[in-house]
Amino acid sequence: MSGVWEFKNGVMKQKNPGKEQNEGRQGESSSQLRRKELVHLPTGEVVSSYTLLEQILKSLGWERYYEGDPGFYQFHKSSSIDLISLPWDFSKFNSTHMYDIVVKNPNIFHVRDA
Repeated sequence: MSGVWEFKNGVMKQKNPGKEQNEGRQGESSSQLRRKELVHLPTGEVVSSYTLLEQILKSLGWERYYEGDPGFYQFHKSSSIDLISLPWDFSKFNSTHMYDIVVKNPNIFHVRDA
C-alpha cells in the first residue's frame, strides 16, 4: 500500500499506486506472494509442523486447549488470558498466525521470508 494518498471530500484515494500493486498476479501484491516461515530463535530451527511447534510451546508453559472451537488447534497459558488459535491444516498456517505466536512469545520466535 505504498504510494501517494490523497484525502478529498472525506474520501481517501491512492493517487499513485506503488509498484507492488501493479506487479501482482490477479490483484495480489508481491508481499502477499512471498511465503513466510516461523523460526525458533534459540535453536534457529524453522517450525515445519504442529508437532514441533507443540513441543516448543509446551516447553514455554503453553498447554493444549480442548474446550474451544473444534475447528482450531489451540494453546493457552495458565498464567495469562492469551490463547493461540491455529487452523487444523498446517498448510493454512500463515503469517497472521505466525505473528500472533511471535507477539505472545517475545524473543523466542521470528517471522522471516522463506
